[in-house]
Amino acid sequence: MVKKVSKIEEMLKNEKVEWKEIGDIPEIKVITVKKKLKKQEYLREGDYPIIDQGQEFIVGYTNDNDAIIDKYPCVIFGDHTESIKYVDFAFAQGADGIKILKTDEKYIKSRYLYHTILSYYKLEGKYMRHFSLLRKTLIPIPSIKTQEKIVKTLDKFTEYVTELQAELQAELQYRTNQYEYYRNMLLSEEYLNKLSKKLLDVSEGGTNRLCCTTLGDIGKFTRGNGLQKSDFASHGKPVIHYGQIYTKYGFETNEVISFVSEELFEKLRKARQGDILMATTSENIEDVGKCVVWTGNEEIGFSGDMYSYRTTENPKYIAYYFQTAEFQKQKEKKVTGTKLIRIHGDDMEKFSIHLPPLSLQNKIVEILDKFQAILSETRGLLPKEIEERQKQYEYYREKLLTFDIESGTHARTHARTHARN
Repeated sequence: MVKKVSKIEEMLKNEKVEWKEIGDIPEIKVITVKKKLKKQEYLREGDYPIIDQGQEFIVGYTNDNDAIIDKYPCVIFGDHTESIKYVDFAFAQGADGIKILKTDEKYIKSRYLYHTILSYYKLEGKYMRHFSLLRKTLIPIPSIKTQEKIVKTLDKFTEYVTELQAELQAELQYRTNQYEYYRNMLLSEEYLNKLSKKLLDVSEGGTNRLCCTTLGDIGKFTRGNGLQKSDFASHGKPVIHYGQIYTKYGFETNEVISFVSEELFEKLRKARQGDILMATTSENIEDVGKCVVWTGNEEIGFSGDMYSYRTTENPKYIAYYFQTAEFQKQKEKKVTGTKLIRIHGDDMEKFSIHLPPLSLQNKIVEILDKFQAILSETRGLLPKEIEERQKQYEYYREKLLTFDIESGTHARTHARTHARN
């Protein structure tokens, strides 16, 4: 039987390579810069981008011509953070902590070096200096022609992953906008009036009408107390901290991720099934007031900088109302603070709300729950699809950067081990 040879194997067939530690390659120079910019010097807009050792590619801009680095393309390595970036434009260095690697493009392509570092450098994951480890990293150096072929193939996969991410982000944004439009429409006074007349007049004898009331008339805000993140224990009584509403919870939940001792729990304010938990401190107006509906069976404790809201109406209907443009307008008039934004229960009690009968609240919640499910599905697909494509890219990077030991090269596993000794 004739063995099938893949395009990758064909590309690397009989390829002679050198194996060298990065620090032993004279064609790779570390650029010394004349000027490094401090964070307080970063601009939101400017002529040149600033690159530092953080994970974000571009962290700011500058108009300072003395700080410009025009020796590109180059590879940037975060000495503390181990971030790896490829730059093919003029830029300025932000603060300390990066090593700028410039290659002799006739011997080793900067873009090829970038891909090989991603493949061969073993991340430590600790905040310490790592450049000495990078210098000891052993990499294969094939001919320039093969380097160019490898770069071209890997760049196609990188571009594909980027395009896919943009498409999924656009789809998510479209569905989010669609959901917000229908949510605002369903909970508007005009639409609620139409629904109330159409669905309730006949079946309930015309006695039920949409009413305009206040949050204080239909429920009660209770301020949380005394819970710090340092109080968390591995097990114990269930609690929610206000910061977790922004980072850990969605629209509703029936379980918690944090616990405290029974002694502390007794001192905390409690929420029960059907209560809405609202974070009332944020860095921006849009986020302050973010909520999660507690649907679990047991009581939970909750921290300061948040309220519970208890009502005999459908709590999910009220929580959806808290997301509307109408609530946002009222909230903007009452928030306090500049750097740290707050909203207070005494003010929110006076906020108006258009309230249909409970049966109609239930119907609206059912519709909005379906929209939420679609959004959650889309959000779930985004990281999953990107992860799959990233794995595909890494697989081909491995294949392209692995050379036959019989052609006078080291084995890949040996190369990794040798690089750390």
